Amino acid sequence: MTDPLRRCPTHGVVDGVCPDCGTAGDVVLTADRRPQLSTFLSDALRHVPGDAGLDLDDAGWTPWADLVAAATDPYPWADAAAVEGVVATDPKGRFERDGAADGSRVRAAYGHSVDVTLDPTDEPIPDELYHGTAPRNVDAIEREGLRPMGRQQVHLSASVADAEAVGRRHAHAADPVVFVVDAAALLDAHRITKRGTETYAVDRVPPAYLTRR
Repeated sequence: MTDPLRRCPTHGVVDGVCPDCGTAGDVVLTADRRPQLSTFLSDALRHVPGDAGLDLDDAGWTPWADLVAAATDPYPWADAAAVEGVVATDPKGRFERDGAADGSRVRAAYGHSVDVTLDPTDEPIPDELYHGTAPRNVDAIEREGLRPMGRQQVHLSASVADAEAVGRRHAHAADPVVFVVDAAALLDAHRITKRGTETYAVDRVPPAYLTRR
């Protein structure tokens, strides 16, 4: 269950009760509104910036003040503190903010369908990564490998549990299927980049690097 965002007087906006001092401060964003705002921000920064009134630069950045204004337009309750809280506490690190004042900028860390160029990172890559999907996709994946489809890159998970959670969103009532990716071998021919906290991105994964778990 999603917790509300609260403001700890000492440590700022936190996810529920402050993990550092145990304070349950004033509510910044209620639990029912938090997923709604998160979805809006993700869509605006990844897929439909123009519909939200945003201009992204070549690397996906947009001014922080513009994002707050874009969120407040459809959701009057989505003030700067609410947007700041969603961006700062996202469990998968979906957002990146450069700077801490109103003059800062923000972008989605991964998952774009619009054309942006994200800087490579130097984060180490595990030997194995995972991809969760619906059973109906298995035959095509075993035949063609993993392709970006509507996104710029293929997204891989750091753990089986995360891959299962991703696959469950696509599988609906069916049990998800998890593929193991031989990332150590894949790196010989393809660049893999860590994005967010537990997500890795690659241009594609040929079937030779995949094993059904």
